[in-house]
Amino acid sequence: MYDRILVPTDGSGPADRAFEQALDLAATYDAALHLLYVVDVSSLAGEFDAVTVVEHLERSGRETVRGLRKRAEEAGVEEVTTKVVEGTPYRTILDYADDEEIDLVVMGTHGRTGLDRYLLGSVTERVVRTADVPVLTVRGSGESDADE
Repeated sequence: MYDRILVPTDGSGPADRAFEQALDLAATYDAALHLLYVVDVSSLAGEFDAVTVVEHLERSGRETVRGLRKRAEEAGVEEVTTKVVEGTPYRTILDYADDEEIDLVVMGTHGRTGLDRYLLGSVTERVVRTADVPVLTVRGSGESDADE
């Protein structure tokens, strides 16, 4: 049913829960797993030391997808692709899904805490509304309808 599954991640708890769901689906369907970390450079416009911030975020992204790749390989998923890119998150996710002929996107409903939590929530909403493929959203632990 699924040959290529995309998991956009930011290293947060909800993203990790989405990864676990995607991992199970990849194992069930013998699907390739794509792990994508998007460094949101649009939010850094005008930052004094944006280059340093982007470098830090890219390094964090590489560590995140490397750890997820290891977990996927240990779980027996044979094909795992990782990518860390700069861009506008929802647009980058949609473009990646199109370019890589993704069959399913699996993502958390919210990301990091505070403002970032709501930004990823809006990213998820935009992906759900505009993706050409199915999108499975996974709630973080402890989330309720009242949180949204």
